[in-house]
Amino acid sequence: MDRLTSMAVYVKAVDLGSFAAAADALGISPQMGSKHIVFLEDRVGATLLHRTTRRQNITDIGRAFYERCRLILSEAEAAEGLASEMHRHPKGLLKVNAPKTFGTLALAPFVTRFLEKYPDVQVEVTLEDRFVDPLEEGFDVTIRVGRAENAGLAAVPLAPYELVVCAAPAYLDRHGAPETPQDLTRHECLIFGQRAGHTPCRWLFTEDGREREVQVSGRLYSNDWMVLMRAAVEGHGVALGSDIILREELKAGRLVRLLADYRTPPRPMHALYPMRGKPSAKIMRFVEGLAEAFPPRPDGYPSARQASGVT
Repeated sequence: MDRLTSMAVYVKAVDLGSFAAAADALGISPQMGSKHIVFLEDRVGATLLHRTTRRQNITDIGRAFYERCRLILSEAEAAEGLASEMHRHPKGLLKVNAPKTFGTLALAPFVTRFLEKYPDVQVEVTLEDRFVDPLEEGFDVTIRVGRAENAGLAAVPLAPYELVVCAAPAYLDRHGAPETPQDLTRHECLIFGQRAGHTPCRWLFTEDGREREVQVSGRLYSNDWMVLMRAAVEGHGVALGSDIILREELKAGRLVRLLADYRTPPRPMHALYPMRGKPSAKIMRFVEGLAEAFPPRPDGYPSARQASGVT
């Protein structure tokens, strides 16, 4: 038998003075009510109520047990109420994981607006580019670029991670603008990653459904996109970066998009969250806001909307 249910029957029997009244109030038979009391007495190894055909008397042990049961039932009810409230209204700590560059330049402004709208939520953001297992590491929401294959996780599609070619007006004034991907071989390119000996860097483009690979070179390599973006803005070369991340620089005119007739193969991006039970309100509002701020367009490419609003 369920111990809390048995405690509830016992407290009700003491409060109302009879098994029959308690059973009627709880919608069970008097025989079932008696079984709950016997179950508790067997567990504690003592008589809680002296019962006759006419009346019941509570024992000293039964009275002490009654007071404790009332406290336990009250705490259990409060705990259930709190859990229910947190499912309905965003509240508590939300642990989020995302790639470094996306997290710094695109997710951060979204998070601050989310916090403004939901003052009872605290957000802990961890940024790293390694593969993360959300279930093992305890993340509520994980933003993943690439395939979203994880058992036990729900995956909400976001804007695909598409790369665009860009450069500063000052650089283009000095060197001109490339008209085809092949023209990039004659330009100073800013390369994401670490230099691997004599292994060339290749940028991949698609045109009319066909892929075209271009070998590029440059003097600046970095595994931090902020370094490359700063160099690009200051006119030191051509960069290949995320459309979502570069949007503000392009909009402000500090960078100019190049090769607009060519695309790079987009990589899928998803917001992942555990499927255990019903997700809490804080998780659902955060994921719904991400899908609104970073929606995939029908053609599979990101929309031009800046990630600044929270629904």
